[in-house]
Amino acid sequence: MFNQDLAKVKVETTEDGAVAIAKPAPEARSWLGPNPSPRGQIARISEGSAASNLELRRPDAPQAAAPAVAANHSAPSTAQSAVTGTNPGERVRGLVMLAVGVAALVFLLPVLLAVGLAVWVHDGGPVLFAHRRVGLGGRSFYCFKFRSMARDAEQRLASLLAEDEAAAAEWKADHKLRNDPRVTRLGKFLRKTSLDELPQLFNVLRGEMSLVGPRPIVDGEIAKYGRHFRAYCAAKPGITGLWQVSGRNDTSYRTRVALDTVYARRQSTALDLWILARTIPAVLARKGSY
Repeated sequence: MFNQDLAKVKVETTEDGAVAIAKPAPEARSWLGPNPSPRGQIARISEGSAASNLELRRPDAPQAAAPAVAANHSAPSTAQSAVTGTNPGERVRGLVMLAVGVAALVFLLPVLLAVGLAVWVHDGGPVLFAHRRVGLGGRSFYCFKFRSMARDAEQRLASLLAEDEAAAAEWKADHKLRNDPRVTRLGKFLRKTSLDELPQLFNVLRGEMSLVGPRPIVDGEIAKYGRHFRAYCAAKPGITGLWQVSGRNDTSYRTRVALDTVYARRQSTALDLWILARTIPAVLARKGSY
């Protein structure tokens, strides 16, 4: 039943690059994209939604005052119940995800040890990489990954962006590089198979992440979310999520923001379990992983 409900969520793109997100609940329908074309052709939104059920935002339009949460990382009101745990359903859902996370960590412990050893043998550098990310309520935390980059990664990135205009434009648009010179040969394999993200199970045990949620972002990506940053802050970042099972890096950043917004407004145990079931096929397919 839930699978059928979520199947109604559609992401469509117009000729001019606009992205439309539609889902059964009227309050969760949103459209993210540039101005409609002169002919007024925008992506069709299914389920016969009326204009009154849409939230429209023009990324190129000047923003009003930035949300306070984006400026000081204080918790927005939409996330306060999740932070304090006053919602019984939220507590139960958190316990379910924690239990599954513990079981996954025990089951995958031999894999974690083998990958860690391989990273160390590869170049003798640190096994884990801890990167500061934005979490629930806008609070910062350190997200763990197996190190997939060279030890001088930051210097390589700075040099590339200064010398290659195309790479600089790609980095500015997506905060990602398809051909990233920082990534080692072993790192490419770890990223392609998503093995580099297994240490995030420790973030789940520490209460900083969930198995399912928005992909954790860095401070530099907050502006890309605009007013939808509040929706991002309403859920714990996840190891997997709607974005990860919907094409990952093959999707646009606008689509990613839209999917995170849909998840934040629809988060439930049923949705989490549905995403977890879709994650294994998505990882095996390796679509959008780089």
